[in-house]
Amino acid sequence: MTAQKTERTRRRRTRWWLAGGAVGTAVLAAGVCAVLIATGILWPNRIFASTYPVRGADVSTYQGAIDWPVLAKQDLDFAILKATEGSTDKDSRFDQNWAEARKTPLIVGAYHFFSFDSSGAAQARNIIRTVPAEAGTLPVTVDLEFYGAYLAKPPSVERVRSILDPLLTALRTHYGVPAIIYATPDVYDRYLRGSYTDNPLWIRSVALPPELPDGRDWTFWQYSDRERLAGYAGEDGDEPYLDMNVFSGSMEALETLRQSGTQ
Repeated sequence: MTAQKTERTRRRRTRWWLAGGAVGTAVLAAGVCAVLIATGILWPNRIFASTYPVRGADVSTYQGAIDWPVLAKQDLDFAILKATEGSTDKDSRFDQNWAEARKTPLIVGAYHFFSFDSSGAAQARNIIRTVPAEAGTLPVTVDLEFYGAYLAKPPSVERVRSILDPLLTALRTHYGVPAIIYATPDVYDRYLRGSYTDNPLWIRSVALPPELPDGRDWTFWQYSDRERLAGYAGEDGDEPYLDMNVFSGSMEALETLRQSGTQ
C-alpha cells in the first residue's frame, strides 16, 4: 500500500506540475501578445483589413513633420489630414500637410473635429476658411466622437443634431457634396443610427471589424491606431503611431468620391 500511495502521489504531483506549466505558458503567451499589440507589432484587425486593397492614413500635428513623398510610398492610396476643431482651432500643420500631400499620388481629404460647444454655423465657417474646395479631393470629414467630460455624460440627441444638421448643410452647400461622417460605434448608435444616409460613413473599430446596429454599410473603416510607417517625425517623437484605414471598394469607386471643386 505504501508503494501504491507513493506512486499515486507522484502521478498527482506530475499532473499538477503539467497543469501549472500549461497555465504559466498561457499567461506568458498572453503577456507577450499584449505587449506586441500595445507596441503595434501585432494587430489582429490587420488580418481582416487586409481583404480591402484600398487603404490610407489619417494624420494631425501629433505626427510632427511629414515627408509626404516617403509616406505616400508606404502602400497608401489616400490620406485624410486634420484641419480644424470647433469654431476657431486650426491644426498647426494643416496648410503644409495639405500642400505637400497634394503633390503626391495620394487622394487627399481633410477632417474637422466636431465640438459639442460651438454652433454648426461657427464650425462651418472655421472649416470653409481653412479647407480649400479643390477639385480631386475627398469631401470634408466631420469627426464626431466623445471627448472630455462628454465621455461620462454624453449630450442629448437633440443638442447634437441641432449643431450637426446646420453644419452638414453648410458644408454641402459650399463644397457641393455631402460631408463624410466619422464616428465611433457608440456615437453612431446614439446619434446617427438610421439617419444621415447621404453622408459616407467612416467608422472606427480597432478591436474587431465593424458591425453597425442598423445594418448600414460603412465607406471607410479605421481599423488600427498602432501603425508605424516611414515618413513622419512623430515615429521618433510625441506620436509614434498612425491611424490606418481602409476603403470599402475599389480605387475606381474611391475616385467617384472626389469633389469637382470650386477653386
